[in-house]
Amino acid sequence: QVELAESGGGSVQAGGSLTLSCAASRVIFTSNFLGWFRQAPGKEREFVAAIRWAGGRTYYANSVKDRFAISRDNANNTVYLQMNSLKPEDTAVYYCAARTSGELLQTLPRYYTIWGQGTQVTVSS
Repeated sequence: QVELAESGGGSVQAGGSLTLSCAASRVIFTSNFLGWFRQAPGKEREFVAAIRWAGGRTYYANSVKDRFAISRDNANNTVYLQMNSLKPEDTAVYYCAARTSGELLQTLPRYYTIWGQGTQVTVSS
C-alpha cells in the first residue's frame, strides 16, 4: 500500500514555476507534520518545508522562503508544494514525508518515518 505518492516534477527554466503534489492515504492525515525534503546528487537530503496538520502552520528552509509555499487539501488528502522563481540550485529529487509522533517541528529526515518515492525537479539556467 502506497501511503505517500509525489507527482508534478519536471524540467523548467530558471525563474519558472512548478507545483508538486503529495497524495496521502487517510491514515497519514493523523500525522503531526507533512514535510517536503530534497536531495541533490552527491548531497544529503535536506528540509524544504513542512505543514503542521493540526492548525496548518507552515515552516520553510531559509533557502526557499518567499519562493515556495506548502499547502494542504483536506478533501483530497493532498499536500502541495508551489515552487516559484526556481533556480538551478533547486534541482533535486523532492520527497514528501510524514512525521507521525512528536509535537515539535523537526527538520532532520530521521524524524520522518513515512516517505514517498520522490519526484525529479530539474531547473536549467
